[in-house]
Amino acid sequence: MIGSLLKPELVELIRQRSFNQLREILCGFPAPDLVEIFTDLNPGDEAVLLRILPRELAAEVFEYLSLEDQEKMLQALGTEQVAQILNDIAPDDRTALLQELPAAATQKLLNLLSPEQRQIATDLLGYPKHSIGRRMTPGYVAIQQNWTVAEVFAHLRGEAHKREAMNQLYVVDKKGHLVDFVRLRNVVVAPIQMSVLELLENQRIFLRATDDQETAVAAFKKYDVTMLPVVDSTDILVGVITVDDVFDVAETEATEDIQKLGGMDALDAPYLKIGQWDMLKKRAPWLSILFVSEMFTSTAMGYYEKEIEKAAILAIFLPLILSSGGNSGSQATTLIIRAMALRHVELRDWWRVFKRELTSGFLLGAALAALGFLRILAWQWLGLKDYGPHFMLLALTIGGSLIGVVLWGSLIGAMLPIFLRFCRLDPATCSAPFVATLVDVTGIMIYFTVAFHVLHL
Repeated sequence: MIGSLLKPELVELIRQRSFNQLREILCGFPAPDLVEIFTDLNPGDEAVLLRILPRELAAEVFEYLSLEDQEKMLQALGTEQVAQILNDIAPDDRTALLQELPAAATQKLLNLLSPEQRQIATDLLGYPKHSIGRRMTPGYVAIQQNWTVAEVFAHLRGEAHKREAMNQLYVVDKKGHLVDFVRLRNVVVAPIQMSVLELLENQRIFLRATDDQETAVAAFKKYDVTMLPVVDSTDILVGVITVDDVFDVAETEATEDIQKLGGMDALDAPYLKIGQWDMLKKRAPWLSILFVSEMFTSTAMGYYEKEIEKAAILAIFLPLILSSGGNSGSQATTLIIRAMALRHVELRDWWRVFKRELTSGFLLGAALAALGFLRILAWQWLGLKDYGPHFMLLALTIGGSLIGVVLWGSLIGAMLPIFLRFCRLDPATCSAPFVATLVDVTGIMIYFTVAFHVLHL
């Protein structure tokens, strides 16, 4: 909204080269609002505005831009401005940008960094993709366990550039191994000769740099903190990860899971910014797989062709039966995948899940069976549809089939994600359309098997 209101005025000021006035206007907004303004402009105008901002504010705005907008901005800026921004932005945000660029472009940008920042960037890029190491920042404050409060204060004066990370001071030994942490507020009120050891929180909580970034989301939720230390394989403190990075991870992972549940590969960019061809590549393979899978439904229908000829009325209720089973399976799949993502369900809980869905599936099927049974009787008695002299047997067939199909759909939908996790695969790939397709094929078999035994076809 802000960007739309200011866009004409800003474009006109850029055209008039009124940079002082532009700077005065832009400096009156916080970085998130400036990002909204920038994204309404073309890359060339964005680059002009970024050049006239104060150095720290420009770096902060750049951090808030999407990765795609950051790449366009780098192309529009001159080499000097690019070097300035890359050296000023947070190491974790810089890593997120560099890891998405082609290797040649990444190397070119690394060469623009100062020796110190280049070493930091190289170290972070050395960790596996999607690991905590790629998300962390070395901007932490470490203190020695044998220091006094007075020595801590002296050290903090030299770490003023890390003031945003001073809420928690990490205590290490002489070799850099993480020992514990102390809170800055406790240090401030402590006697200056008190030892750091007397202020320890006795909570040695940390993350491993090589662990998957989803681990960080679970840890932050469990311990209710805003920052956690990151150690290497030998317990040496190498960085910290902050809650804003964890929010980004949680949003990304949730978005990927939701897109996979829809029966497609996760998108690499926002919907309106991903290319048409890339969109097709993400959606077409899964649609093809589902299409081929649905062919088995036709095959199953052909197998029961003679039964359908003997009781053509059965075909009328086939969509009702199959959709009920597919819907119950989709519900169960969505519930279990989300529960597993939130760590509410683990592999060891599979039997509890099975028993729960066995009961739920039966009761849901019974409820739908009652509705289907009453529907047939009502239509027959009201004269809305003549189902023939055996309408009562037909009603029992529909009711029995609904119980079987809904129960089966619930069990398949709940157990398939757990099976995929057991096989070390992403449960989110067990999409709702895939489960519905699987239940369609087996639902036909259940339906006509019940019909055969009830109607004696």
